Amino acid sequence: VRRVLKWLLIVVVALFLAAQFVRPARTNPAVDQAQTIHAHLQITPQVSAILDRSCNDCHSNSTRWPWYSNIVPASWFLVDHVDEGRQHLNFSEWGKLEKRDVDKKLEEMCEEVSDKLMPIDSYTWIHRSAKLSDAEIKVLCDWTKAEQARLAK
Repeated sequence: VRRVLKWLLIVVVALFLAAQFVRPARTNPAVDQAQTIHAHLQITPQVSAILDRSCNDCHSNSTRWPWYSNIVPASWFLVDHVDEGRQHLNFSEWGKLEKRDVDKKLEEMCEEVSDKLMPIDSYTWIHRSAKLSDAEIKVLCDWTKAEQARLAK
């Protein structure tokens, strides 16, 4: 039994080490500043700080990749979440949204943070400062509603 456990441990360690060579690409595509959310909406410094601290790592092309994103299997999980986040909403490519989608995205932003679905728990568990307070949620929702009203004119 002891010998089997020893070989099992050796195999697991070997597989873990081999997996380190099969890492997904951690990308940060180039950012065209003319396409960013900052270029298309009127963002207050307070809202900008909230977006930077709690949203940009998954919803922009300016992800701050932590050290553990170099280690499998964490890298698989993180790259998948960032890719999915960017696909759903990318602040770096806001200017590519159709006009009809801008209102919907602003509404979804407020709904997601109000329902405490964003930022996701697995992110705030590690990045505690990304968790939004009720006051920050109100600031973000007030801003999204103000932008929706301004853009509707």
